[in-house]
Formats: sequence, C-alpha cells, structure tokens
Amino acid sequence: MKPLSLYHPMLYWLRVRQKRMFRQFAWKFSSRTYAQPTGSAPRLAYRYIKHTSKLIRKLGNSDLALQHNKVINLKLAVSSIDAVVIAPGEYFSFCRLVGRPTRKRGFVEGMELSFGEARSGVGGGICQLSNLIHWMAIHSPLVVTERSNHSFDPFPDEGRVLPFGSGAAIFYNYIDLVLHNPTDRHFQLKLHVGEQQLEGELLSDQPRDFRYHIYQLEHRFVRDSGRVFRENEIWRDVLSKGQNSELVRRERLYKNRVVVKYPVDDQQLADDPQSVGR
Repeated sequence: MKPLSLYHPMLYWLRVRQKRMFRQFAWKFSSRTYAQPTGSAPRLAYRYIKHTSKLIRKLGNSDLALQHNKVINLKLAVSSIDAVVIAPGEYFSFCRLVGRPTRKRGFVEGMELSFGEARSGVGGGICQLSNLIHWMAIHSPLVVTERSNHSFDPFPDEGRVLPFGSGAAIFYNYIDLVLHNPTDRHFQLKLHVGEQQLEGELLSDQPRDFRYHIYQLEHRFVRDSGRVFRENEIWRDVLSKGQNSELVRRERLYKNRVVVKYPVDDQQLADDPQSVGR
C-alpha cells in the first residue's frame, strides 16, 4: 500500500478519515484494557528513569514562533496524560489519552512533519512528548506494541542528545504510540512543562530489577538512486543491578532508513558507520 502522502489531496483526506474511523472502531470493540486519565493519582514510590528535553531548539530555518506555539500544545497534551497509571495487563495509547488536537480545545499552529517536509499544523510539536515517553518506556519492562518513525530527516543535527531514530511520531489517531504492561507492577508517567525543559519521570510501585542502556550502531549516510538516506540501528542492553552488573540480554529494537532533506557533504557520505552510546 502506498504512503498517504502520495494520494491526491482530496483522496488523501478521505483516506485519513477512513483510517481514523477504523481506529475508533478498534478502540470501541477491542478486548484490551486501556489506561485512563487519573487526575491527581498519588505518586508511585520508585523511579525507573527521569528524562528532559529542551523546549526551544534551533531547527534549520524553521519559524521560531512555531517553537513557542509548540509549548502551548505540549501543556495541553501533558495535562491529558500526567499521573496516568498503567496497571498490570493494561495498554497505554498516546492518541486515546490526548485526543484530537483542535483549535476548539486550545491547540495552536506548531511545526509538524508531513508530506515530506516541516510545515505548520494545529497541534504541531506534541511529538516531543511522545518521543520523551517512548524513550523512558524503552528503559523499562513496558513493551512498545505500536510506534512509528518519521519517514524523513528534515534538519541536520544540532545539539542532539538521543540517538537518531529513537523517537515516536504521532498523527491522530492512527499513527500512535502504544505501550503494554505485561508485568505484575504498576507504572506511572509524571510529566511537566517547565520554563526551558519538557520534564518526565517513569515511576513504579516496585523497585526496578534491571538497568537499561540504549545506543545506536551502524549509523551512516548513504546515496541510493540519486537520494541520500540516513541509516542506523537502535539497540538495548539489559543489565543486572549492582556494582558488578552483567549483561542479561542484548536486543535490536529498531532499524531505521529515512530520506535526508538537507545537504550532506561528501565527507559525511564517505565516513565509516559510527557507533554512539557504547
């Protein structure tokens, strides 16, 4: 099936509407139990991971006003998820909790990645929250059952902290981030939009049994059929706790290959594959 971006604009939106309807039916008739908003649920006792990401970043020549609008959108999205508890056996759906970002709900024009470019869209920027939640989830026993990556790389790296391709794209409601809790413990997301940082914690009612290390391998830029692609693999080491921790399991989580939308010099193309985080 061809990507939605290749449809005629009218057919594209009809297809979007169809896929959204399918998702609504799936939610309504699913046998899954989904985590529900809990408002002011008590904070769970044990922290698995804490992570922050910078709110305002230089992204190529993008309009800085869209970055500031993104903060408004993030505050609305955070208010829908903060303190949610994922009980044993439950699923977490980002789109189900946040809902559709509309002007009526207070969402504004932010930057979104669609149709192969960075553009303005209502609710744009909330992917920063799904990225943060996904990063914390892969440092835990939670299982990522649904996650998509953007199909292109729009901007060159500037101050990148996390490995390329470790995020989670969102487009209401059929491009979703879905987590499953297969354990006997409860997990909780605590989120906050600070002055300069988006802040997140993944908490549990039991102490963690393992440590997690996420890194990339085989990172490279390659030319293929006149286009430049960026490739890498996202790996995870699961380690025992303690001073003399041992490797329990090593697994490849994702293999990424996306079109690059900015100039890449010959030196970058000629470089050997890099490993980051090892």
